[in-house]
Amino acid sequence: MKPFRLSLTALACLSVLSQTAHAEANSISANAEANVERITVYGRQNSVVKNSGLATKSDMSLMETPAAVVIVDQELIETQGTDNLQDLIRNISGVTQAGNNYGIGDNIVIRGLGANYTYDGMYGGAGLGNTFNPTRSLTNVESVEVLKGPATGLYGMGSAGGVINLIEKKPQFESKHKFSAEMGQWDTYSLALDSTGGLSDDVAYRLVAKSGRSDGYRDIGTDRDEIYGALKWVLSDSQDLMLSGAYIKDAIAVDSIGHPIRIYNAESVGGKSAGEVTWQDLVNDPNGNGLQLTDAQRQQLAASLSGADGLTPYSFGDAGLISPMAKDNEGEELRFKLTHNIYFTDNLFLNQQLQYRDYTSGFARQTGAYNYVYWKRNIKVKNVLTDVINEEPRSPLVENGVLYPFAARRQEYRKVDADETSWQYFADLRYDFQIGNIDNELLVNANYEDRNIRFQQYSIFDADQIYKNKDGDITYQGSLPYIYDIRNPNWGTGKFEDYDPLKTANYDKKVSAWGLGVQHVGYLGHGFTTRVGVAFNEIKQSYEHLGLDPRYSISQSQATPEADTTDNGMTYNLGLTYMPIEDLSFFINHSKGRTAYSVLDAVKDNATNRDDSESISNDLGMRFKAFEDQLLGSLVLFKSSRTNVAYNNPDYTNGILTPNIPVYLYNGSEDTQGIELDLNAYINEEWRLNLNGMYQDANDKQNPKDGDNYENQQKGVPYVSASAWVTYGANWFALQSPIELSLGAKYVGDRSTHSSSFGIPDGYVPSYTVVDSAVSYSTNSWKIQLNINNLFNKDYYSKAMFLGGMPGEERNVKLQYSYSF
Repeated sequence: MKPFRLSLTALACLSVLSQTAHAEANSISANAEANVERITVYGRQNSVVKNSGLATKSDMSLMETPAAVVIVDQELIETQGTDNLQDLIRNISGVTQAGNNYGIGDNIVIRGLGANYTYDGMYGGAGLGNTFNPTRSLTNVESVEVLKGPATGLYGMGSAGGVINLIEKKPQFESKHKFSAEMGQWDTYSLALDSTGGLSDDVAYRLVAKSGRSDGYRDIGTDRDEIYGALKWVLSDSQDLMLSGAYIKDAIAVDSIGHPIRIYNAESVGGKSAGEVTWQDLVNDPNGNGLQLTDAQRQQLAASLSGADGLTPYSFGDAGLISPMAKDNEGEELRFKLTHNIYFTDNLFLNQQLQYRDYTSGFARQTGAYNYVYWKRNIKVKNVLTDVINEEPRSPLVENGVLYPFAARRQEYRKVDADETSWQYFADLRYDFQIGNIDNELLVNANYEDRNIRFQQYSIFDADQIYKNKDGDITYQGSLPYIYDIRNPNWGTGKFEDYDPLKTANYDKKVSAWGLGVQHVGYLGHGFTTRVGVAFNEIKQSYEHLGLDPRYSISQSQATPEADTTDNGMTYNLGLTYMPIEDLSFFINHSKGRTAYSVLDAVKDNATNRDDSESISNDLGMRFKAFEDQLLGSLVLFKSSRTNVAYNNPDYTNGILTPNIPVYLYNGSEDTQGIELDLNAYINEEWRLNLNGMYQDANDKQNPKDGDNYENQQKGVPYVSASAWVTYGANWFALQSPIELSLGAKYVGDRSTHSSSFGIPDGYVPSYTVVDSAVSYSTNSWKIQLNINNLFNKDYYSKAMFLGGMPGEERNVKLQYSYSF
């Protein structure tokens, strides 16, 4: 096994958190233990009927909470053998992989809209137009809470879909130590340590470390080292302080293409599918503007077609378009957080958190490789809109009279270097009081966040990409070799730098936000609970363009002054729960939040001439419990929207002087509505169950004036998804502990990859069902577990990608062993 590859700086910073762990004390005062329990208000969890603590920053039980909140506990995470956020989301309705994420990091959506990622409520990386999200590990996570819909000032700068909050492991005064090892297919293995205990009556520590490697299915491997440390001081019976740190270094292979959809446009041949068309239907352009094929070449092109072309990905089996020139996404994250809790009185509590986070990322990936087959495009020829069949280079490849029907054209490789540094501060002051017989919680919160992002990108192309100066002279032409057959690619040799890269992106981006909020929770009696929140938030973004290669863009070759944009205003949350009996409740919730535009260079044209970005959510839900509080379920009807979304102005023509016509308009929207079911149950000592399902209609309405692009299904978001996980434990073979058997199934419906601009308006990734299983046996000190995923070895696409899909893993096996003392 490769050694930990921890930088000296990170080790020096984290050593203070772990250097005294070996001096653990066995004598813990009862007073200290009581204090720890008392001040963990935001982390209190029950067995099944959990409190919404971190999601709503309130002590309401979920039965009382007027919001859509779902919690995944540690036991379910461990039973499924899940070690990353991407695999965990199967347990939460309405949470899915986003389309077009190129396989880079966690690009996850809630109800088809963007998501915030937090660790105990603090920033854990986000998109905001950047493509270098980290892949979040669950090594130091004990449970995950998801709050759907705007957070209304509770978590600062928000996303329209909601918040995915990862609750990290905390120091405990009771000594607990766990050593784990795992091994599996594709040379997968890891070693991990989790140790906690008291160093004195008032100081406890937690040290978690893991090193893991995997070559991965289809050579899409992972290589990760991570270490987490925390020290907690109980300063008095009413106050504590915790310093925590994290360092993660990983390398994850990037598949930007997956299995692409061949670009065959049925509308270009009178609506005939690829399985119906004949070579006589594949006519040449009658005006001679496009590629002119011989009759033999048209017959060859028709013979290459199958019924799924233009609709679903072309399957290579276990292979893919992953170039040897691609470079793993190498990320490095350093995070420090200081947490302070204090009870001024029994009813007045203050929680403060200050966090520093730095994340760097670098990769090289193939982002374009299009297999054009047949397409009649409506384009401008001499400033006149004209239909052109097989317009070059969006056409089949012909070289020296030879047709290559499976060739990939318009290739681009991108090399990215990015660095994001952030500071964040939160203060939450909560006061519990009574008025008459009504219990009340009043939360006053303040937050400030500052992110600085440095981004550089270089690109190389094949010969289809040509750049010219204002006189029409060629300044650059790509030199990458064409891929003559996507089924058996002929890759370029050498390194990325050998193909004359152009600097195609170069900017500094800054995002700062602050907010003040008030939330009131009222326990009104007669089964009624209210939650009302109001906040003022301001989000300021700045973008400074630092200059590009003049061969790529003469107009952008020079640096430009910083451009700014600001969103601010009020957000709110209105929620009401009615619980007519102890085991049944109904709730309604309406909330409005603010989201941040991805400014980049678009802000120059619309810095002040637009409405602010907003998110709206409406929920009508029911919760129920049974089996003496060992079953909790929820059913929610919802409608969520992101408003004032930007899109290209159809009246603006790039490269032509268009005075007083903006490049972008901002009255588009993204709307999702549907129904969600979530259920968790510990039915008895033998049976446990997790069940969730969702139907949602997620629409992209970015251009209200364009009928073709109005109300398109959001890319990568299925209409229907469902998952179940059942565990049965029984004492067999006279063993001292039960053997647990688990069986799970996940269904994901069709996901759109439509793209009218690429000639496949009806493209989609097919639905699939995958069955997983596990068997485990444990004693007081050790546990062994075998997970077998994709039990029936079904072929499927795990992600809907840009114009294609990423193949999911074939059947795989993982064996885990842990020893606790």
